[in-house]
Amino acid sequence: MSSSSSFSSCDGSGNPSPPPAGAAAGGVAAGPAAWPRRDCRDVFWLVVFLLHLLVFGAALAVFGLNGFRQADRLNIGRFTNFTAEPWGVAASPSPAPPPPPTSQAEDSSGVVKAPTPPAELTETYWKYYGAAGAVGAALAGAWLAAAAGRKDGGRVVMRTAVHSLTAYLAVVSVLCFWGKHFFWGVALAVGAGLHFLYVMSVLDRFPFTMLVLQKAVRMVWELPDVMRVAYAFVLVMLCWMALWSFGVSGIVAFHMPNGGQWWLLLIFSVSLFWTGAVLSNTVHVIVSGMVFLVLIHGGPAAASMPPKPLLKSLQYAVTTSFGSICYGSLFTAAIRTLRWEIRGIRSKIGSNECLLCCIDFLFHIVETLVRFFNKYAYVQIAVNGQSFNRSARDAWELFQSTGIEALVAYDCSGAVLLMSTILGGLITGTCTGVWTYFKQSDKAVMVGSTSMLMGMILVGTTVVVVESAVTSIYICYAEDPLLIQRWDPEFFEQMSETLHQRLQYRSARARQILNGRLDQLPNTSNI
Repeated sequence: MSSSSSFSSCDGSGNPSPPPAGAAAGGVAAGPAAWPRRDCRDVFWLVVFLLHLLVFGAALAVFGLNGFRQADRLNIGRFTNFTAEPWGVAASPSPAPPPPPTSQAEDSSGVVKAPTPPAELTETYWKYYGAAGAVGAALAGAWLAAAAGRKDGGRVVMRTAVHSLTAYLAVVSVLCFWGKHFFWGVALAVGAGLHFLYVMSVLDRFPFTMLVLQKAVRMVWELPDVMRVAYAFVLVMLCWMALWSFGVSGIVAFHMPNGGQWWLLLIFSVSLFWTGAVLSNTVHVIVSGMVFLVLIHGGPAAASMPPKPLLKSLQYAVTTSFGSICYGSLFTAAIRTLRWEIRGIRSKIGSNECLLCCIDFLFHIVETLVRFFNKYAYVQIAVNGQSFNRSARDAWELFQSTGIEALVAYDCSGAVLLMSTILGGLITGTCTGVWTYFKQSDKAVMVGSTSMLMGMILVGTTVVVVESAVTSIYICYAEDPLLIQRWDPEFFEQMSETLHQRLQYRSARARQILNGRLDQLPNTSNI
């Protein structure tokens, strides 16, 4: 094996190798040779992402300018008339909108008509999204300060997320019913019920989850530089959200038939989600690289640490590995959430063979997808600079071959951190939606739902700091358990004991299922 004073040193299989004892004890770190040259990976997805930013950025600017200080400044409204004309009939150009009346008007019969509402402008709604950005950024900073700024932050994070989300979903559902938005009221009520059922199904896993979160928070607490990186990326995200909210405000202010506003908002929301996921996972790669280095070399102050580790991690993340990050950000979050839900249901089915068969079918499909799309790939990307699919496959095969997958499946830290992200989004959306309701009540849901997405992305950019520490701990434990033992002997013993229990549980469950199926076979002893 080669020496791992290098950040991306690896053995023949491409997996990183721990440093020799002499290097960890006091060897001198190498100079430029400690950072080998890397090749760019997944370049196609990097180009797609950059083109996406260019196209959507231009579209957002057009929609925002169309309603800025003057309604339909660019005369985009003429395109919306095509949907109302028969096929083959040219649509007549729509005249410029008349100035808003200041009083009621009468028609030819003398009947008083209701006044035409004044045209809405981009700046009418931009202030609401500005408030959403401010609330989301404040929540993101407060979350990171409360979680990673103190040694017992893991306990605070878990209790707040688990206990608050169900109650908050129920409260917002009531507010939606009160505002006569029945669809959203039902959706949020169902969400509250599903969250409660999920929490009850994994209640026995929370002690171990809290332990893992506390250790991850301790790791981040020892690396204050990674917190500054997260704050910097929140500012970058806010800059893009300024343009995004400018364009979306123009869409909200622009009247379109046949629900055109909602379709445009959906398209631009998907774009914002991808952009936010890319920035969040970039932070994930940077922090994972730092945490892996600390565990490999025995501490942030170890003499064997490569020079300028944070800057090099940042450089790799935004250059050679950025294409892999763009690719993984498209699919990882959705697949991971689906896997959590299926696992929670599967663990509580019991002896219902028909239902178990259906859930197992879905479970195996998701497990196949997880093999190629999982968050542990970002650690391998940070360490080895591989493509996303290869990194995900290597990480999953490492877990399967060492049995660590049983421990990873038992841990609910990712779900708890997702709860924190959703809670931050709900608070942001509620604050903005309530303000909009008292000003423009007909647009409250539209503004509130998009503001919720903004809040989730901003909070998620800081939440990923702790999540990346968790993923790095598992990768290091699978690579060499002695790395965790050297860092925290007590934590190593607790992880080893839990792993032993989970492997025993899986073995007993497999025997139980096999015996149950054998009992259903016809008696063939007389043949």
